[in-house]
Amino acid sequence: MARSALVLPDWPDLPASVGALATSRAGGVSTGPYGDGKGGGGLNLGLHVGDQLEAVRANRARLQEWLPGRPAWIAQVHGPDVVDAATVGPEQPVRTGDASVTTRAGTVCAILTADCLPVLFAGLDGKVVGAAHAGWRGLAAGVLGATVAAMRAAGAGEITAWMGPAIGPSAFEVGPDVLAAFEAALPGGAAQAAFRPYPGRPDKYLADMFLLARLMLARDGVIRVAGGTLCTASAPERFYSYRRDGVTGRQASLIWLK
Repeated sequence: MARSALVLPDWPDLPASVGALATSRAGGVSTGPYGDGKGGGGLNLGLHVGDQLEAVRANRARLQEWLPGRPAWIAQVHGPDVVDAATVGPEQPVRTGDASVTTRAGTVCAILTADCLPVLFAGLDGKVVGAAHAGWRGLAAGVLGATVAAMRAAGAGEITAWMGPAIGPSAFEVGPDVLAAFEAALPGGAAQAAFRPYPGRPDKYLADMFLLARLMLARDGVIRVAGGTLCTASAPERFYSYRRDGVTGRQASLIWLK
């Protein structure tokens, strides 16, 4: 798989002892709605979306060439639970959660998304890393704070974060239930800055998940935050988007200690 198919984080605070990357929809063998959006093979990494099993396995093998170890794939359920990535492997039962952390070199924390927000974390001392899957439910439920807490419990001091490709503020249409969830999660009116009325659509808003994540992270003391510029929904030839396409693949965001 070519380097051009990857998203290499623009992350100034990333420690030299940490590796990180995200994938696009390019560079694989999947076809149809799981293709690359340009008539070629797509790098769908999700086993649960209806793609052919053999194609997903081939795509994961291509990704593996860029990694020091097997990704710790977890069963994501849009909640706040965090698992130890070192306990996830081919010999163990599937672990359920929406984030993972590790202190073990070569263990790869991995998150699958197709509009939800992937957030990668690293301790500035380069000894603890983590990855979180933040759909709006998990974000409001505190998955980012839970990941930060798990990293601190594992010995991390100051933490830096990178926000990967997700549905952007010009495409994420939501209802008053989402606004209410974040008003509860961020009391004092802070959440309202991340919502603007959708023109001509009563009781509909455009939500900025990147801003919501920054607000949640700042609440937990994480202010070194990079990324948050790549919109999945508006880039059909680069990223999978569930909101845009319905039937689609999944891209990954991954981080590890070297």
